[in-house]
Amino acid sequence: LYFSAQEGMLFFYDIKGLQYEMKICADILQPISSLLFSPDYTTLLVVTDQGTVYTYKPAHSGEAVKLLDGCSSCFLAADFLTPGDEYCVSVTISGEVQVWFLEDGTCLSKLNLDIEVQVN
Repeated sequence: LYFSAQEGMLFFYDIKGLQYEMKICADILQPISSLLFSPDYTTLLVVTDQGTVYTYKPAHSGEAVKLLDGCSSCFLAADFLTPGDEYCVSVTISGEVQVWFLEDGTCLSKLNLDIEVQVN
């Protein structure tokens, strides 16, 4: 079970029967708004309140890697583009939809919806 705390910490609960162990996985340094697993559960997208998007690979137990910087584009939401786990799609407050290559954060495609977007 992965969860986040308001101060930007990413935690993992390893639950076995009635026993559990809590581990700190990463310190994002910004409040986290959503956590999304890839369809094959190898990569976790971490989206902050400021719109920055990180990737975290639980099998590698490393730090979260910044993929998209919310300061420059005001990302509102992101999710994996399925099938597979090589790409993600994001949307900005201004209505720009973008497709990203997760390996290196390259923007592959953009579409401007010409409307302001809100998440409910």
